[in-house]
Amino acid sequence: MRRIQLGNTVFEGRNAVYVLGGTDGGLGLVDAGVATRDTRDELAAGLAEFGYELADVDEVVLTHWHADHAGLAGEIQAESGATVRVHDADAELVSGDPTAWDRYHDIETRRFEEWRIPAGPRAELRSFLDAHADVQGDAVDVTPFSDGESLRIGGYDLDIVHLPGHAAGLCGFDFDAAKGREAFVGDAILPKYTPNVGGADLRVDSPLQQYVESLGRVVDAGWTRAWPGHRDPIDTPVERARTILDHHRERTGRVVDVLSTHGPCDVWTVSAHLFGELERIHILHGPGEAWAHLDHLHEAGVVDRDGHAYALIDEDVDVGSLFPEI
Repeated sequence: MRRIQLGNTVFEGRNAVYVLGGTDGGLGLVDAGVATRDTRDELAAGLAEFGYELADVDEVVLTHWHADHAGLAGEIQAESGATVRVHDADAELVSGDPTAWDRYHDIETRRFEEWRIPAGPRAELRSFLDAHADVQGDAVDVTPFSDGESLRIGGYDLDIVHLPGHAAGLCGFDFDAAKGREAFVGDAILPKYTPNVGGADLRVDSPLQQYVESLGRVVDAGWTRAWPGHRDPIDTPVERARTILDHHRERTGRVVDVLSTHGPCDVWTVSAHLFGELERIHILHGPGEAWAHLDHLHEAGVVDRDGHAYALIDEDVDVGSLFPEI
């Protein structure tokens, strides 16, 4: 297995594409990078260092639908005829199905209103999203997979572990390595940032709850190393998952403090107290994260929602009890 680091000026951090096998075992890629000319050139150059061309790729397996992971899949497929696989929850978006994208944009419109994003930031966000629509890439003929299936890619046997939260179809790919089981994990856990929950995929219901359960699956898997979609490998993925869970406990406590101090607040107001002034894609991710935590508190019966405003039901909140020990 070899790794190609791709530049990414559109979203957070450098992207990792993993190259599996080659020659007799077929050539596979885990993820594909964002659909820009510079990134395509970097991917082609990275493959050339290993003696391959884009036309040599037999399989592309995607951790999830986001453009910085799936964007170039269509161009690779057009060049090589590669099979492109992704979890069935993300398949319609990766394929470029216009009906699926219309539904997604309808959810965007509804969420922006529910979250009370003001007109100015909303216009800035819409301008950013529209300007970067092409990075999602070309339409793809997608072959879906489901949780628990196994795939043979580039000589590797990959066991699929569904890890939703950041995205509805996000999956890890568990494989046997010299020192135990390892996994390609996309954005399920990252070495530096905590993956956005709530704004990164607006289709996900109960996003924080789903993500917490996914962190539990990472811990239960006990991988000796994780290969994320951005930056460097994670040598202690179980510890990293627990650290991210602690981060969400702390953030939920901060949300409770905001409501305790300021009274009933809408999502945008809570986001402003948590993150301050936002720009570009963070105008989506900030309130999305705030909403995910408010939604978690609402489902736990800790806050009440009246229209667009959330209010504490009881000032004495045991935040720790709202999260499992993993």
